[in-house]
Amino acid sequence: MKIVVVGGTGLIGSQVVALLRDRGHEAVAAAPSTGVDTLTGEGLAQVLTGADVVVDVPNSPSFDPEPALDFFTRSERNLTRAEQEAGVRHHVVLSIVGVDQVPDYGYYRAKVAQEEAVRNSGVPYSIVRATQFFEFIAPVMDMTTEGTEVHLPSVRLRPMASADVAAAVADAALGEPSYGIRDIAGAEVERLDRLGDITLAAKPDGRSVVTDETASPFAGMPDGVLIGDDTTHLAATRYEDWLKSN
Repeated sequence: MKIVVVGGTGLIGSQVVALLRDRGHEAVAAAPSTGVDTLTGEGLAQVLTGADVVVDVPNSPSFDPEPALDFFTRSERNLTRAEQEAGVRHHVVLSIVGVDQVPDYGYYRAKVAQEEAVRNSGVPYSIVRATQFFEFIAPVMDMTTEGTEVHLPSVRLRPMASADVAAAVADAALGEPSYGIRDIAGAEVERLDRLGDITLAAKPDGRSVVTDETASPFAGMPDGVLIGDDTTHLAATRYEDWLKSN
């Protein structure tokens, strides 16, 4: 199959491209750097010619509510219109576990709007919702560092390796449209402040963690929203094992 991966040069997209090529498919990375811009529509008709599936994994350049909403809704409008014209038969979009349970969080509202645009597009679809990536833990810690203290709330997460996210997205792309949502998450539930402790134990740098419920982008998140439920599919990779190899 020809599978176009929008956002195919990013953290998840590049891994999806590699996985699909390893399985013998024609996987094309579509991004502004490759001449494809979903915000303007530039390059979409050309890259989607002959495409069977589109994998939709780009991220908004801004986490602020208004720019994120504009990015996701305008991109989906241009992308799905071009998919209809090209006869694409399956659209796979990556979203976030619990995204529809936090209406006060602007970036999550933008992702909900993206999902709604996909559902209403007329293109057969599958939605994969993932928990936070292991790769995001260290940047969040850097963001909340004050001197030698890392301020993190005790909100519970069930993070997962980006490689496991990419594998689930690739599997969805090779399957039939589900017209529904598949939640995926990591092997273990941990508090964010505890994840900070685990990180610094594996890679000490002189900092220590202070529990602070007002810190980080996850401050104020309702407990349990970010970990999924009994229907969530769990990956095998543990954070401590991932840290040892990265």
